[in-house]
Amino acid sequence: MGREHHARLPRTRARFRGATGAVLFALLLLALAAVPAGAGADGARGDGVSSDWASGNGFRSDRFRKEAARAVRAHERARARVDRLRESDASPTEVKDAERRRKAVRAGLWDLLWATGRNSGDPVAVDPSGQDSRCPFGDRSHPPERRAHPWTAPTRRYWLSAGYAAKGSRWAHRHTGQDFAVDSGTPVYAVGAGTVRATTCGDGFGNQVVVRHRDGYFTQYAHLSRIDVRKGGRVTAGQRIGLSGATGNVTGPHLHFEVRITPYVGSAVPPLPWLRRKDVQVTGAPALP
Repeated sequence: MGREHHARLPRTRARFRGATGAVLFALLLLALAAVPAGAGADGARGDGVSSDWASGNGFRSDRFRKEAARAVRAHERARARVDRLRESDASPTEVKDAERRRKAVRAGLWDLLWATGRNSGDPVAVDPSGQDSRCPFGDRSHPPERRAHPWTAPTRRYWLSAGYAAKGSRWAHRHTGQDFAVDSGTPVYAVGAGTVRATTCGDGFGNQVVVRHRDGYFTQYAHLSRIDVRKGGRVTAGQRIGLSGATGNVTGPHLHFEVRITPYVGSAVPPLPWLRRKDVQVTGAPALP
């Protein structure tokens, strides 16, 4: 285990509390120990992206996947409790304590997935700016002239194809987002204001953008043909972040839209209910699993 990884452990250990946290911390140690001895300073192998991850199967360990899913459910329960407390006019102390517990679960999940992502070659973890992979960047987009609703749908004139948790031969386990079937070259928009966390290409998600929003959640826009934003840039709701395409592990052009608790694979939550909580109604029924 490298010096950089050891430096993270004292801070990380304090984040993991309770039964779920103890298991996640143990898995984190295994993930860090598994980083190849010949890896570069960023924990990646020579080419930066492993063949497993490039084929869309990077997060394939059942043990890690199940524990990550358990932590995701724990986080969403904690988030729902915070919302209920705020709506019921609970005391500030009670709300603060519930929010602290939610953040602790997210922090533990974040460190676990960061470690597994670095080891597996997830581009979001090893090359978040997309510079090493020479992603197809277009000119930087600008915010829309008219300020839209604080939240919006990620694209227009679509029909819903594969939904969240759908089964299929194209995925190692279950589908982790919502697919919007659109022609290649269709504009793709940020669903809300935020900061671009990653712009990457070269794995099963093809060309992708990950945005962090003010509520702490992340949205992913994958299989793009062009990327019109840069890592670290700010975006507003309805701002174009790229064009749809058919890059990565696909059978045809579409937008893969995902909502995550962290920037990394393994922390997805159902995207359509999340959008509905933002008063965004996505029309049309998703395809059956």
